Amino acid sequence: MLNKNDVVTVEITDIGVGGEGIGRVDGYTLFIKDAIIGDVVEAKVMKAKKNYGYARMMEIIHPSADRVEPKCAFARKCGGCQIQEMSYERQLAFKEQKIRGNLERIGGFDRGKIDAVMEPVEGMDEPFRYRNKAQFPFGTDKEGNPVTGFYAGRTHDIIANTECILGVEQNREILEIILQYMKENCVAAYDEKSGKGLIRHVLIRYGFTTKEIMVCLVINGTKLPKADRLIKKLTQLEGMTSITLSPNTRRDNVIMGNSYEVLWGQGFITDYIGNVKYQISPLSFYQVNPVQTEKLYGLALEYADLKGTETVWDLYCGIGTISLFLAQKAKQVYGVEIVPQAIEDAKNNAKINEINNAAFYVGKAEEVLPDYYEEYAKTHGGEKARADVIVVDPPRKGCDETLLETIVKMEPEKVVYVSCDSATLARDLKYLCENGYEIRKVRGVDQFPETVHVETVCLLGRKIVNDKNVEYAHVDYEPKDAEYLKSAKGSASYREIKEWIKEQHDVSVSNLYIAQVKDKLGFEKRENYNKGADGHRVPNCPAEKEKLILEAFKHFRMI
Repeated sequence: MLNKNDVVTVEITDIGVGGEGIGRVDGYTLFIKDAIIGDVVEAKVMKAKKNYGYARMMEIIHPSADRVEPKCAFARKCGGCQIQEMSYERQLAFKEQKIRGNLERIGGFDRGKIDAVMEPVEGMDEPFRYRNKAQFPFGTDKEGNPVTGFYAGRTHDIIANTECILGVEQNREILEIILQYMKENCVAAYDEKSGKGLIRHVLIRYGFTTKEIMVCLVINGTKLPKADRLIKKLTQLEGMTSITLSPNTRRDNVIMGNSYEVLWGQGFITDYIGNVKYQISPLSFYQVNPVQTEKLYGLALEYADLKGTETVWDLYCGIGTISLFLAQKAKQVYGVEIVPQAIEDAKNNAKINEINNAAFYVGKAEEVLPDYYEEYAKTHGGEKARADVIVVDPPRKGCDETLLETIVKMEPEKVVYVSCDSATLARDLKYLCENGYEIRKVRGVDQFPETVHVETVCLLGRKIVNDKNVEYAHVDYEPKDAEYLKSAKGSASYREIKEWIKEQHDVSVSNLYIAQVKDKLGFEKRENYNKGADGHRVPNCPAEKEKLILEAFKHFRMI
């Protein structure tokens, strides 16, 4: 164990969830900010616990071959970009390995299976200037001047910077106009400690396709003094479409107020993902990287492989972004989202795109779908509610187990899981794969270059069963027809199968039972194998022995 103030030399072998470099000294784990994979650094222990500690990087002794000069001068201080000093190629490799590691460690999937289903992570051609949304806090510097920028990592200390290279170039001019307005009209920035001051944050949204701009000022009050002066300056900017005000007098860390009012223009901007048009208000959830979002949703649509006859549920649907993508190819889409305003946006987005086969419901997905399932059975004489495809795009905490249980009961042929956290994804995939599903494809999409975050899209399919509901494995995780089953029969003899089961489980099985299981799987069967000498039917193979025979078939690669 190391102690506080110890100085050590350590090689960085991984990156933590907060972007810290991870290294080990004699088995003791250290988290070191600003260090990247491949660095050998000298570090001073600042906090020491029993099995791990936090250290400050003092010197880079041997820089990683993947270390690059950051484009932003504030990269180390700011909490926005954690890995800007790592080459983009290495960032993508790290993110793919992060997904793989979670599937193996948390999901319990073996490496061979992961290799078979994993597709290369989808990166960006230009991993900067990709954000269509930014929220800037305001404060006051030591000289009493208003400042804006971003919080330093793990603090609420503002680093004054109007030029973030992840955001669009228009942000800088907007921020400088607001700062100038505050100075000239003595409008104070909000102070978290005292609760005084007016300007808390500004939200800026930009339509990458439409070039429309939204500015929403979040204030500690209800009125903006001399607002006309600010409006006059902002409306001179090309593309300015919406200027709004969101009152927020709460003493908490939530940025937006519960409502907003229009100061100038309209209360929304419009933009496109693919050929679907969306109206985006200050309170709308909308993916911040439109270039990658189109790839992300395109991948979800590709995995769903809709033919036009399917009923699809889209859970955690937000303002209907994925739902409307799916509705272009499905018979009917049902979207569920807990935020009422988001559902209003979703309905409106369906209307402006003239999409009539998408319906939206307010509520928790983990309540709406189970309630629907139960109510359907009551009103349809016990018949089970079904879905062809279910799409989930949950928050970071993943899906509630009640929801996963209902998904399994509804028996969709496909589940498309869009995840912003591959750890909870892996946990949920483990449940689904223990209850009748298997992973067919997995792919990461880099929505947030220069950070440790990565989105993942996963396709799950029901395990293939025959008419007697017996599961069998398959190669390459693709459905196989009856001819495949016949050709899949391996060279293992009945004797070899029986000996293997006896050796592994100390259980005896008969040739008859093996033949019965072969018949269930569609293999060629013996004539009258299931009848005794007197012509009467013999007992069926017990379920526990059937399971062992299937295990032997898998062992001998017969299925």
